[in-house]
Amino acid sequence: MNRGTGKLKKYLQIIAILGTLLSLTACGNLKNSSLANNAKTSSGSSVKTYQTTDTGNNGYTVLLKNGHYVTSPISGLTATNNDNSVDTRELERGLVQISKGVYSTNSYVFQEGQYISSAMVTDWLARKSKSNPAGLNPPIGTKKNYKPYYLEEIIEQDFLTGSGSNYHIGGISIGLALNSIDYYQKTKGGPEYQETIARSEQKKYGKMVADQLVQRLRKHKALKKIPITIGLFSKESKDSLVSGTYFLSGTAAANSSKITKWKTISTQTEVLPTVGNKKAINSTDASSFNSFKESIQNYFPNISGVTATLRYENGKLTQENISITTQFYGYEQIQSFTRLVLSTSKKYLENDVPIEIKIGSVNDIQALVAKETGDSDYQVHIYGGE
Repeated sequence: MNRGTGKLKKYLQIIAILGTLLSLTACGNLKNSSLANNAKTSSGSSVKTYQTTDTGNNGYTVLLKNGHYVTSPISGLTATNNDNSVDTRELERGLVQISKGVYSTNSYVFQEGQYISSAMVTDWLARKSKSNPAGLNPPIGTKKNYKPYYLEEIIEQDFLTGSGSNYHIGGISIGLALNSIDYYQKTKGGPEYQETIARSEQKKYGKMVADQLVQRLRKHKALKKIPITIGLFSKESKDSLVSGTYFLSGTAAANSSKITKWKTISTQTEVLPTVGNKKAINSTDASSFNSFKESIQNYFPNISGVTATLRYENGKLTQENISITTQFYGYEQIQSFTRLVLSTSKKYLENDVPIEIKIGSVNDIQALVAKETGDSDYQVHIYGGE
């Protein structure tokens, strides 16, 4: 099983963690909170202290240990080497959004998953066999009847409840990343083949795996009587410019060993400008972006590219991220261009959705222009500037 080798993948995982943390809480101030049920003391040893971050706009308070963000031991583990880096952040961000509908941000504290170990996930993501009966992917089959890897990745998020010095696990969310395309070789070193996995197959297999995981998690004493939420995520092809999306979610009620009701999630992502004759999801949004793009390119001709990634939920635009690649490095050029981007954004882009605009060269981010939903004022930061 691939454990996320290489500096680039490690960097992308760190970015994903930071991105998820920002979606959980917009503020980093610490509130001391001695959690007695987690603190350990012994002769000659110090007390482990816990803190929580202040909650941001509709975000979760995040639990820290000794001032450090606690990461999950299963982060980055995948079944194959066909991982798509653009899926990483959306897999985590989307599960947080699903969880908000189950675990109130006013009542629960967030922590990355601590109950599923790397050894468990290693076995679960592997193919089922006599030597690995816990495998959640099917036996390989034959050359003529190949069985694909359905389940590519598992992530866990924990939600604690309580107050003062008494916090305990109150709910858990699991994200199951399912392949839409499985890449494989019939012989080692041979040509690469693709097995397309239909959405109907993803649903059927994902639901089956979800119930198996609920039953396995119930064996843990702390997880016997809490809600367990599971989201099914469809991964995009490994060379896709857009991320995959969640398409189903469900919750096993406390003491229940299965999910009886599933909720359909309607999420779409796209990259603008569209390629070829592909039609944009929303022509008005595409037109607004094109006007923005043309305006800044006319002002500064030495711009390499302007692209946008848009996310829609139930047909409504909920996020727009724009990347602008420049070919200039002068201080005044960057200052002037950032001011232009700010004014052009206000003129052409949507007012009621979160917008993030990154300005940079191929190697460095030079400036950031961003705003949150409902904010009339953009926040601007120029790296190395005033």
